[in-house]
Amino acid sequence: MVNYILYSVLIFGVSIFPLIPNTFAQDYTQWGLPAGAKTRLGKGSIRQITYSPDGKRLAVASSIGIWLYDAQTGKELDLLTGHTSNVKSVAFSPDGFTLASGSWDATVRLWDARTGTPLLTMKGHIFGVNSVVFSPDGKILASGSDDNTIRLWDVRTGISLQTLAGHTQRIWSVVFSPDGKTLASASWDKTARLWDARTGKSLRTLTGHEKHLLAVAFSPDGKTIASTSWDRTVRLWDTETGASLQTLKGHTGGGVIDVKYSPDGKTLASAGVWDERVCFWDAKTGESQRILKVHTENTISIVFSPDGQTIATGCIGGPVCLWDVKTGEHLRELTGHTGKIRSIAFSADGSKLASGGWQDHSVHLWEVETGTPLHVLKGHTWEVSCVAFSPDGKTLASASYSDDDDTVFLWDVQTGTSIRTLKEDTDGIESIAFSPDGKILASQGIDNSLLLWNLQTGTSIRTLTGHRDEIVSVVFSPDGKTLASASWDSTVRLWDVQTGTSIRELTKHTERVGSVAFSPDGKTIASGSDTVRLWDVQTGTSIRELMGHTNNVGSVVFSPDGKILASGSWDNTIRLWDARTGTHLLTLTGHTDGVSSVVFSSDGKTLASGSSDGTVLLWELIPKRLD
Repeated sequence: MVNYILYSVLIFGVSIFPLIPNTFAQDYTQWGLPAGAKTRLGKGSIRQITYSPDGKRLAVASSIGIWLYDAQTGKELDLLTGHTSNVKSVAFSPDGFTLASGSWDATVRLWDARTGTPLLTMKGHIFGVNSVVFSPDGKILASGSDDNTIRLWDVRTGISLQTLAGHTQRIWSVVFSPDGKTLASASWDKTARLWDARTGKSLRTLTGHEKHLLAVAFSPDGKTIASTSWDRTVRLWDTETGASLQTLKGHTGGGVIDVKYSPDGKTLASAGVWDERVCFWDAKTGESQRILKVHTENTISIVFSPDGQTIATGCIGGPVCLWDVKTGEHLRELTGHTGKIRSIAFSADGSKLASGGWQDHSVHLWEVETGTPLHVLKGHTWEVSCVAFSPDGKTLASASYSDDDDTVFLWDVQTGTSIRTLKEDTDGIESIAFSPDGKILASQGIDNSLLLWNLQTGTSIRTLTGHRDEIVSVVFSPDGKTLASASWDSTVRLWDVQTGTSIRELTKHTERVGSVAFSPDGKTIASGSDTVRLWDVQTGTSIRELMGHTNNVGSVVFSPDGKILASGSWDNTIRLWDARTGTHLLTLTGHTDGVSSVVFSSDGKTLASGSSDGTVLLWELIPKRLD
């Protein structure tokens, strides 16, 4: 017999020379891949950026690892992998030889910054680590965590020296004073605290912010502390007395996510969430100097270069941008970083792959063979929830999950230009699908209805109603006569495309149904919920239930020959099943966040998985004879 199972060469990328790009694989799409994956599209979403002490390198904490770049050219130098969840924070030691990282996997790691070699893994926090920082002498590392504590670690041995407790909610930022005697922390309990770095004693608590604190920074002379909050303000405090000196107002978005002093201490920079701006302030007077308009509203991290001439901004959905501090000129971008990926789709010939971005509001179009980005399609004003290629591969459809953006965009795949928009009066769209002949597009609304569009005229044909809660997945049968929809009302419905009538309702699921797929012969339906179910299309009876995922299943898809079913789950894994018997064949691991979309190439040799970690992984599937 012939079974289908995953095989591929494991390709690792490790930098073995200082400042020299990864020498085992010049193509960064191949670096640090999990077993069985052959390519990675996208570099993950950005969490924090920092310069090396000499200003020659940039380290980017991302959802999949730590990226190292040449700060002058923007060239990728290395990808450090090992954390099993998002890397939230990264810091260079004062001598630049060691790199520290903190992750939502609750660990702190130390790396040789010159070779990328892992040195130590420090465990002790019980929840994710949001911030790491070296003491000025490089001997101590501080980490702040969602467990409401700060830990001080011996850098040489990795031993936990002290645990600082006092905050009542998660700690988002920690920083040492320039002389290393004091540690400052910012917490979601609306306070900043100052600690004696030697004894761990709490010195004072700074109160005044009205909402969660997000960042804290010492001035270079150590006399002033700046703090930021979701209340949209920056506050300056006297380090010695804890007195509030000034409140700086100028941000208009959801909050102020980060704050940094320039190396000479004369300027303070703050980054806003959702207001597309970095504000520069006179650090002494608090007066606004100027506003830098950045490229995205999702700025999450800022940092000055050691010489103070450049400022780098990092956005959740990418890219990292470098700016001239004096002129505000945009110098360069470090591209490839994407936000959470909600949906992916192969073109019919398998040469292209599209991914819909959650944070960057864009559609990314990639060349599959090389991993080269082809187009970034912009037009949506909110999260892109779904993408789909037309059967001839010439058109791409995309839609957004927002009541502020209920438009379906149709794009020319070759040029990346918008062809037409379909305006739907709903609160957002979660799923779209082309009919097999490419003449009809089905779109789902959060208002529990389905809408069928005539793509030649751009007009709606009919509306299908019957679900009692939000519809999240829709797909045509191979012959185009039937439409299947999955809903949060725990059901799957089958519809007659010609008449719009409901044929039957599949009701065995007890939790929300997140995905639905037809087998290639149209006789079977797969649906994903807390478990995966297979159904007989003709009778509506449940054939079998596939159990094994430890979280909800967000996507199911049959291989082109119908022999394999793939399921992607919020437990970060993909499972392959024998579609006929329901036997579990293989579990694919490598994503650091939930898998939201899985899709086979037309030849069945490649499986693509899109994840909230901001990447698409391509897995090679080849037949293996078992007898």
